[in-house]
Amino acid sequence: MIKNIAIANNGEEISDELEQYINKKIGKLDRHLKRSQRGSVRADVKLRESTSKKTGKKCSCEVILHIPGAKLTAKESTMNMFAAVDIVEAKLQNQLKKYKDKHSQSRDKHKNSKARKALGKFLSR
Repeated sequence: MIKNIAIANNGEEISDELEQYINKKIGKLDRHLKRSQRGSVRADVKLRESTSKKTGKKCSCEVILHIPGAKLTAKESTMNMFAAVDIVEAKLQNQLKKYKDKHSQSRDKHKNSKARKALGKFLSR
């Protein structure tokens, strides 16, 4: 669970329910990281609400996830703050999976074994 989550709002107070929801959703994102990296992860959550005559109520959620060696960002605007948090969480999950695949050593070992198998088939002809 990500312990260091900073929630910022544009001058308005955040309800306890929304704060707990954000901590629950964003806090679970460390599951996609290596255990050695989990302690140094930090999340900055920026919330904004605006209203206009044309579009009505618009809630924006932006999360910047600071992980060792990278900074991942996701942003979404919807009519409901809870929905915006859900969508941002899904976007960050995808980014973290790609980051983990790219930086994983086990992937490289697997990749080499595939190359060896292909080479073995080629040489056995």
